[in-house]
Amino acid sequence: MAKVQVANVTVLDNPSQFCNPIQFEITFECIEELKEDLEWKMIYVGCAESEEFDQILDTIYVGPIPEGRHMFVFQADPPDTSRIPVNDALGVTVVLLTCSYRKQEFVRVGYFINNEYSEQELRENPPPQPQFDKVIRNILADKPRVTRFKINWDDGSNSLGTNITEGIEAQSTVEESTQDVPSAFTENTQNSMEVM
Repeated sequence: MAKVQVANVTVLDNPSQFCNPIQFEITFECIEELKEDLEWKMIYVGCAESEEFDQILDTIYVGPIPEGRHMFVFQADPPDTSRIPVNDALGVTVVLLTCSYRKQEFVRVGYFINNEYSEQELRENPPPQPQFDKVIRNILADKPRVTRFKINWDDGSNSLGTNITEGIEAQSTVEESTQDVPSAFTENTQNSMEVM
C-alpha cells in the first residue's frame, strides 16, 4: 500500500500570462513517517512527438515527512521559450507533476495546457515567430490525469524484488494502454483528483 496519497492539487493563478510562474497547491497524506525526502518535479512537455524538448521546470525535496496531512505551494518559472519548437509554441501541450521516493516515481499528475494569443488579431494572423509576451496559458485544472506506480517503500530488502517487479508491470500496463498519448504523458482511467 502506498504510504503517500495525493489528496488534492489546485492550480493557482490560472489562466495566466505565459511568462508568469506556474503554481500548484499540493495537498498529500502520509500514513506513516517517512525518514527520507519526497522528490517533486514539475515538467513542461515542449513537443508531443519527442521527449527531447521536455523541460524540468523545478525539482524540490520535501522531508522528512511526519504522519499526517501536508500542504505546500509548488512554484516554478515558465519554460525556456528558446527550447520550445516554433510549431509547438501554441495550442495544446502538457504539464506534469511527479513525485518519487528513493528515486522511485509513485505518482504522476498531468494537466493539459492551452496556449493562445490574448488578441484576436494575433490568433487570426499569428506571426512567424511566437510572441510569448502576448500568449495566455490556460491549464485545464478540472481534468487532471493521474497515474500511480507500485514502489518499494520499506527499508528491508526481502520485499524489494516483488515490489520492483510489480512496479514495472504496472508501468508497462499503463504505457501499453496509452500508445497514442505523448510519451511523457501517461493516462489513467481516473480523471478527477476526488477519486484519489
